[in-house]
Amino acid sequence: MVSEPRPRGVFAGLATLDVVHRVASPPASNQKVTATAQFVAAGGPAANAAVTFAALGGEAVLVTALGSSPVAQAISDELRGVGVEVVDVHPDFTGTAPVSSVVVTESSGDRAVVGGDAVGMRAPAPGAGVIRSMLEGSDVVLVDGHHPEVSVAVARAAQAAGIRVIVDAGRWKPSMAQVVPAATDVVASADFRMPDSPDSDDTAAQLLGAGAPTVVVTDGPNPIRWWRGEESGVIAAEAVQSVDTLAAGDVFHGAYAFAATKGLALDDGIAFAAKVAAVRCTMVGPRSWLSAIAEVALVRGLQARGVK
Repeated sequence: MVSEPRPRGVFAGLATLDVVHRVASPPASNQKVTATAQFVAAGGPAANAAVTFAALGGEAVLVTALGSSPVAQAISDELRGVGVEVVDVHPDFTGTAPVSSVVVTESSGDRAVVGGDAVGMRAPAPGAGVIRSMLEGSDVVLVDGHHPEVSVAVARAAQAAGIRVIVDAGRWKPSMAQVVPAATDVVASADFRMPDSPDSDDTAAQLLGAGAPTVVVTDGPNPIRWWRGEESGVIAAEAVQSVDTLAAGDVFHGAYAFAATKGLALDDGIAFAAKVAAVRCTMVGPRSWLSAIAEVALVRGLQARGVK
């Protein structure tokens, strides 16, 4: 049996412990509601993208900061359980690792999140030799701008090594000013704004001007817009009945990174990522969709697998 090499992706950024409550309707001020379902799983932009990449058949390495708390151990164990290698750059941190509380509304699948991100945790960048070792053999790198020193160091090292660098631009962070010039692709939410930018189109133009060769803007169920040099285009999002949108954007980023390792044209890579994100939105819970998106990769002939 000949085994097709698995693409390797390095994902640098935030990992959290998500406590997810599924409810008929969100609680009003000073009100208590009973959840119809509850889940606990690792989350965070880089972590969710890494989970997606692994589920599609890739070798995913998450570079993050967790520390030694029981919460940190739970995050690490859960991620390893779904095929993600975890590199903790701040193992001596004794505070509590980031925790997010998530409310998902049953009727719409919309989610609301309260999280601490990485506030109060300054994660040091790994040494240059450590980063080179992590990047060896890698096909793609994604950074989310959290843990700024880590994101900047990994993005710049990947750029120097000629590795494709994808920036997850969910919202503006000061580190974006340093990671965007190292990017080959910036995949941004329609809500993302460069400082003083009035709208998404202007933000895209500024990102291109800052040195990003490719900019992709997602907007939930609305069409996905892209720019590459002087070219631009629009890709329709998959039309589905959403029941759970938690991490849908992160799933798009992970699938986009996976498609990038397969040499797809930009349109095809975006369409693939949109399909994977749509499948995630049709399934309840933070892990129920993993086998389903693996099937998407198989159907598209993208998943790395052994062949006779």
